[in-house]
Amino acid sequence: MTWEPASLPEVAELLAQVRVPWWIAGGYAIELAVGRAFREHSDVDVLLLRRDQRAIQEALPSWEWWAADPPGTLRPWAPGEVLGEDVDDVWCRPSPATPWRIQFMLDNAEGDEWVSRRNPAVRREVAALGAVSRAGIPYLAPEVQLFAKAHRTRPKDELDFAAALPVLDAAQRRWLAEALDDDHPWLGRL
Repeated sequence: MTWEPASLPEVAELLAQVRVPWWIAGGYAIELAVGRAFREHSDVDVLLLRRDQRAIQEALPSWEWWAADPPGTLRPWAPGEVLGEDVDDVWCRPSPATPWRIQFMLDNAEGDEWVSRRNPAVRREVAALGAVSRAGIPYLAPEVQLFAKAHRTRPKDELDFAAALPVLDAAQRRWLAEALDDDHPWLGRL
């Protein structure tokens, strides 16, 4: 499956009319927090609250949408279909003949509170879930993104943690430390 990730300015332009919160996620979120690029990316991730999922289809009605059904099988996401709790990722592209451009990740919320899919006890006000870059692009707060990456760390997650650590303030470090499992190897470095 070929990917040609949309650039961050392109994502912002494509989603400019979306009137629900969304955030650049994944490694790009860490780079936006750090203020510089430091590694390659194979895709671009955008986080959206599950309850707002139809807003992205409506924003890009001519695009092709595929839901990643567990355990990783892609299937068409029909216009207007509401994806269930078991679908966390959606891939999209302008047409069947073009590479994949954006991966949307769906997270849960209860009222004004984001609820982690990895651990429902980890929560945060939706209004405090992200930040905005100098270029006006919303991105997931680095401590929240690192929490998601901490589940099963890969070499790129370790790079992201090392790059983000110097820019995390005391409150961000405390939030991440409280969210991580008691035996997580990052705790000693926070």
